[in-house]
Amino acid sequence: MFSRKWNVLALGVAMFAAGFGVRGFVGGEVAHAQAATRVFELRTYTAAPGKLAALHSRFRDHTLRLFEKHGMQNIGYWVPVDKPNTLYYILAYPNKEARDKSWAGFSSDPKWKEVQSKSEESGKIVDSVASVFMNMSDIMPKIKPGKGDNRVFELRTYTCLPGRLPNLITRFKDHTTKLFEKHGMENIVYYTSIEKDGAQSKLVYLLAHKSQEEAKKSWDAFRADPVWIEARDASEKDGKIVEKVESVYMKPTSFSKIK
Repeated sequence: MFSRKWNVLALGVAMFAAGFGVRGFVGGEVAHAQAATRVFELRTYTAAPGKLAALHSRFRDHTLRLFEKHGMQNIGYWVPVDKPNTLYYILAYPNKEARDKSWAGFSSDPKWKEVQSKSEESGKIVDSVASVFMNMSDIMPKIKPGKGDNRVFELRTYTCLPGRLPNLITRFKDHTTKLFEKHGMENIVYYTSIEKDGAQSKLVYLLAHKSQEEAKKSWDAFRADPVWIEARDASEKDGKIVEKVESVYMKPTSFSKIK
């Protein structure tokens, strides 16, 4: 009996020392479940003519803090190089229900109403808002913001042919992300969109480049790489995978956490 108790005690001490105490283990399971239910939202604001600076000021001075107050996590904020009157940003939520609750609280917050009213005394500052809901892709299950000065970010969206998204994700996991890094492109984050009516998701991801010129060099080298050509051809032996690719080059705002 003593020996048995001692063995159980020894096992408990060993688990604790290794960081696998009962509480830690359960907490890890809960954390994993919470991560699996996280929902991300890519929001695109088109500013009214001449109002982008006012929109930036409102976000920098007020909106970001109010988002956090109401349980929304600010991921990053960017302005497209070719559409300077547009703001792209990504928020994260524990789940879709939490997202709706957070936005309801934000929209009814007296502080937000005051800020909104004051910022729009000379007219509306936002012409339109677009939104895409997303889940984290298992291509890369964590955001890797990286570091750099004056980096250029690239938002890429892939629309696959029917039923071909799993093939694309496998190709990225097994080959593409490694080849991106080989050719000087930083993998930041990978998502799959949540489409209406159960339609096939799109792959949405962010890369970082030293500059737009370096991005072109990297892409040229990547596309000419024999390893990529072999991986692409093998993955498409049963037919093409990607129907359409959209790319937007962006610069981070002064208030973006990812720069």
